[in-house]
Parts: sequence; structure tokens; C-alpha cells
Amino acid sequence: MYQSKIAGIGMYVPSNVYTNSDLTRFMETSDEWISERTGIQERRFADRYDETTTTMAIEAANMAISRAGTTVHDIDFIIFATLTPDYYFPGCGVLLQREMGMREVGALDVRNQCSGFVYALSVADQFIKTGMYKNILVVGSEKHSFAMDFATRSRNVSVIFGDGAGAVVLQPIEEAGKGILSTHLHSDGADAELLAMYYPGAHANKWLSDAEPFPEQELGGLFLTSDQLESGAALPYMDGPAVFKKAVIKFPEVIKEALAANGLSEHDIDLLIPHQANLRISQYVQKLLGLSDDQVFNNIQKYGNTTAASIPIALCEAWEAGKINPGDLVCLAAFGSGFTWASALIRW
Repeated sequence: MYQSKIAGIGMYVPSNVYTNSDLTRFMETSDEWISERTGIQERRFADRYDETTTTMAIEAANMAISRAGTTVHDIDFIIFATLTPDYYFPGCGVLLQREMGMREVGALDVRNQCSGFVYALSVADQFIKTGMYKNILVVGSEKHSFAMDFATRSRNVSVIFGDGAGAVVLQPIEEAGKGILSTHLHSDGADAELLAMYYPGAHANKWLSDAEPFPEQELGGLFLTSDQLESGAALPYMDGPAVFKKAVIKFPEVIKEALAANGLSEHDIDLLIPHQANLRISQYVQKLLGLSDDQVFNNIQKYGNTTAASIPIALCEAWEAGKINPGDLVCLAAFGSGFTWASALIRW
């Protein structure tokens, strides 16, 4: 079996910068309130009409493909992770394939939210290892700004998220002990409703005890109602404290799992790149694992939480800054809605 390596990496963030102070024009909040709770200072929002989840992904993908020394015609599989697709269906993978002029390759869409990129990387790793594909494009891209409610009632959610995209190209290598060493995936749906967007959906309120009713009729009408839109029921919901408590347990667990699987310890990590959910979570995990500032990379201060895009954006920035070098041990870890969590250990 082959090992898989990240042969090229790219990122894209929109040019529109919104600071914490900018958000005070839309809601009751403050730079201090946001900074203290999240560590975020600013975020990027995509152009309202001209940029989409797919167009941002294309920018990141072109950079990754170029750096991998290959072309769009060599890509033989696409894995696209996002929670903000251009359409409810079809997925962004086929839109990217079309717009980039690729061959009729397979396109898989992954819906694991903040853990989406690591899940996608794990799937790609298996395909490379078996020899099925040789150039897999793995993308994480998000346009949160299109659906967020920039009002005081939603400030605990809207101040956190930003837009952007990251991508990598995975290729096979035969050198043992190099590339992706292992990946580890987990889920626990017991508290799925604590971080979710319930509508539109096909659940007919089955899992929600205090939801607004749908109209009484024989068929249809169970997707989304005007009342749900007007009341705010269709907006994303997050129980921030509950998510924080779960994340600070599962983050270190899945990092230690990856290290143990490879006979390594926290001291062997050259760089940990956590999903950029909340700077306070990253700092807590760093302290718990006994890692120095040089061993952890954070950029949530500039971009906010870009969910599936956060790890590839951070990975790309860290690599561009010279913080990742050949032979370095890099650990990626994520936790998010579902709940799902995952890690990947890479010998660069």
C-alpha cells in the first residue's frame, strides 16, 4: 500500500474585512465582548453576489494544484467539505468540477461541518493508499455570511463565523513513515441539537420538542414555513457553553489517540493546527497538552471560524510562514456540530 502526502496546498479569503467594531453597526456588541469570549478580532465576508462557496474553493484549488506541480486535468477525484453549499442540492463538488474544466471524475460532498476537512482528508487517504486514485483534490470552503442574522438576537453566533476556502492535493508516495501517518474519526449524536440549523429540513420536527408546528395538510409543507423564517427558528442555533465543555474534552482525546497510534507523545509534535473554533478552546487544549506557543498555530484572530475551511487555511498560512518543514510532525484536530471530532497525524 502507498502512503499519501500533501503535495500542494492553497487558500483563499475574501477581501472584505469586518472588525469587531464594524459589527457594532448591526448589533449590540463590542470589541471587548467578542475578543474576551472568542479571541476573534476580525473576519472576512465574501462578496454578496459574486463570490460563492464554490468560487472561493476554485481559487484555493488552483493554488493547491499549481503548488503540487500538476494540472486540473490530472485530478482524478474531488472531495468537497462544506456546510454552506451553493445549492441545497446538487453539492459543490460537481460545480467545482464543471467550473474548473476537469474531466468527468468523481465528486464526493462531505457534511461534517467543522470536522469536515479532516473527515475528507481521511477518505482521500484511504483512496490513495489502495492505489485507486493518484491526484485527489480535497477542499474545505464556507460562505457563512449569506445566511447569518446580523442582529443582537443572534450575536453569540454571528460574531464568530467568517468566510474562506482551503484546499490540498493528495498524491501517493512509497516512503514509509512519511505523509499521513493515521487519521481518527469519531461522532456522538446524543446532543446533536445543541449546535444545528434545523430548517430547512425533512425532519418534520420529529427531534424537536418545542418547535413551531407545520401546517396541517395531507402532503408537503414540511420543509420550511414563513412563520419559521419570521420568528428566527430557521437561524443557526448554538449552545456555546455546552459546545465548549465537550470540545475541551474531545480535542485532547483525539490528539492523544493519534499520537498513541504511532508510538509518539505530545513532545514529538512540531506543530498542532486545531480547528479555529474559539481561541480560548485552543489555548485550553495547548495548556492541557503542555505545548509551547511555537507548537500551536492559530489564525482565528484574523478570520473567525471558517468551519470546514479553517484547518486548510491555517495549514496553508503556517506552511507559507515557514512553520512547517520537511520531517516535521504536524497534527490536525477538529471538533464540531454533530458532535463529530477527528484528527490526522502527518510527517511532512
